[in-house]
Amino acid sequence: MIVTIAESINIMSKTIGPAMKERNPGPIQEMAKAEAAAGADFLDVNIGPARKDGAELMRWLVETIHAVVDLPLSLDTTNLEAMEAGLQAHTKGGRPLVNSVSCQADRMDAGIALVKKYNALMVGLLWGSDGMPRDVNERAALAVDLIYRANEAGISNEDIFVDPIATPIMGEINQLLACTEFMQMLGEIAPGCRSIVGLSNVSNGAPAELRPHLNRAYLLMLHRNGLYSAILDAYDKEIMALCRGAHPELSDLAGRIMDGAAVDIAGLSPVERNYARSVNVLTGRVLYSNSWLEG
Repeated sequence: MIVTIAESINIMSKTIGPAMKERNPGPIQEMAKAEAAAGADFLDVNIGPARKDGAELMRWLVETIHAVVDLPLSLDTTNLEAMEAGLQAHTKGGRPLVNSVSCQADRMDAGIALVKKYNALMVGLLWGSDGMPRDVNERAALAVDLIYRANEAGISNEDIFVDPIATPIMGEINQLLACTEFMQMLGEIAPGCRSIVGLSNVSNGAPAELRPHLNRAYLLMLHRNGLYSAILDAYDKEIMALCRGAHPELSDLAGRIMDGAAVDIAGLSPVERNYARSVNVLTGRVLYSNSWLEG
């Protein structure tokens, strides 16, 4: 089982963005109800930097969403004033998730303080003062520092979700592999901490009709290495089913490929073939191109 955090209430959305700006509750509430009906465990509420009226917007969004659903919310903004306003308004559905507390020196302590003040859960984003960590070792070092600082503030490992940052397959494959490898390490680095990724990042830049294949295959790869939760497209019924443990044969197939087993792709079913080819791309065995599913 993977904890699912629905990603679609986002200011970048062509429908939700204008609704946020106009304070139009209808589209937002309809989406919240649809994501809840799809089985999401949390709803991510992403307002971006929200430099203007961020606090008022986040407060309004939390109240608007909780008027129709009782799910806990993942509050997603770099505006700490807006984050606090959302935490103050979050009175239903259980503990909110602060998304996120980065490892940047000028943001870490303030973010941790908000998590502690409001007894929230937190996403520890492994983005340091120098930006993206270069490899799995830098991710581990950032995680150790962040978790130590959170523990000092009285936040337990069980309340920390660590995000090693999934990167697009169209970028640097070694970054993608570092994220996958870090999943294996987290349990040793910080027992009790949970893992989380923004799953759709892996397919950014790929053709829209092909993105779900990458997202689903990468979910299986990360889950095999210990993934606990993911921010994802809750409208993708297949990916939601995978999160609930459906299709163990696909998980087994992904694992065998990750272990280097020889798999006769021609002998697989069409669905299995798509997963096998996607895992081959995501492990770097096959160079990415927009025709990777064609073999």
